[in-house]
Amino acid sequence: MAVDRELPSREAEDLLALTRELADAELAPKAAEYERAERFPREVFRLLGEVGLLGLPYAEEVGGGGQPYEVYLQVLEELAARWASVALGISVHTLACSPIAHFGSDAQRRELLPEMVGGRLLGAYCLSEAHAGSDPAAMRAGATATDDGWLARGEKAWVTHGGQADFYSTFLRTSGDRSRGISCFHLTPDLPGFDPAPPEQKMGLTASHTAAIRLDDVPVPADRLVGEPGTGLQIALSALDAGRLGVSAVAVGLAQSALDVAVDYAVEREAFGRPIAEHQGLAFLLADMAAAVESARATYLAAARRRDAGKTYSRQASIAKLVATDAAMKVTTDAVQVLGGAGYTRDHPVERYMREAKVFQIFEGTNQIQRMVIGRSLTREAVPATT
Repeated sequence: MAVDRELPSREAEDLLALTRELADAELAPKAAEYERAERFPREVFRLLGEVGLLGLPYAEEVGGGGQPYEVYLQVLEELAARWASVALGISVHTLACSPIAHFGSDAQRRELLPEMVGGRLLGAYCLSEAHAGSDPAAMRAGATATDDGWLARGEKAWVTHGGQADFYSTFLRTSGDRSRGISCFHLTPDLPGFDPAPPEQKMGLTASHTAAIRLDDVPVPADRLVGEPGTGLQIALSALDAGRLGVSAVAVGLAQSALDVAVDYAVEREAFGRPIAEHQGLAFLLADMAAAVESARATYLAAARRRDAGKTYSRQASIAKLVATDAAMKVTTDAVQVLGGAGYTRDHPVERYMREAKVFQIFEGTNQIQRMVIGRSLTREAVPATT
């Protein structure tokens, strides 16, 4: 069913209408087939880039769409309701553009950013390592200075678009200092020694390729350093709050789609002489699913509006990520329950939605990490009041 949205402008309404039309025509018909085949939809990203959906929150003067986050996230949600892998890919691409957009040199922004946010190139974000998923300061992959740049070696893990992206925002250790010894680099797959591993065999989101990236003495030109040496952790963490909002919006779109399938099935399927939606047990379950979806949507929009207003929103981003991804897991699981045995088969998409929902509780910081972030924020704010 169409979501009744409160949008800030007529331009935003037109953009959402275009998104829905495009998603219905180009994404929805392909999703199940591509997911079954584990086929990466590169041509879909090219199309979305051509129509301007890969750089929405970036300024128009650098090739972006100039849209507030409130609008960009609702575009992501609409896309996710048709195909979560693609919506997630746009969120990751947006995250990958962030280091150069906010910390790059004037030359980098002038020469690289238009191609990146204009959608002609697809990005990836290389932060995690196999032993340092939730603790990026523990990373070991590194880069050492040379006469004409840097030499990178090591391995980055769980890279969305690994082996498919045109550029990789990559974080590497450049000194032994735990928090100030990490730097950010703009890497491209044409560099010698840049070696993507085969895609991971995943439970869900199989059309979204995730792979390790091996760096075997990769020569990195000096002008590929983003920001100052040692500021990489600051750069990485500054983008994660926005990335968590992207994941939240995608999770809500997935949950909305599961709810829609469940409602349609419950209205059509009869038991004991009437639609199962009229039985109180099912009606209450559907009501709880709808409450979870709308609450999650309101939570990510509240955080996005704080971001658009220039207010701090780190805690609100963590709350949105926690609420939205837990809601997606619950709603997709309940959708399978509503459909009963049919929901457990591949004849209906809810079994895929349930498999896809799980990972949203894990990436961009596990939900246990989100609880830590929220708790620490609360205690920091409470300290001045008690001293």
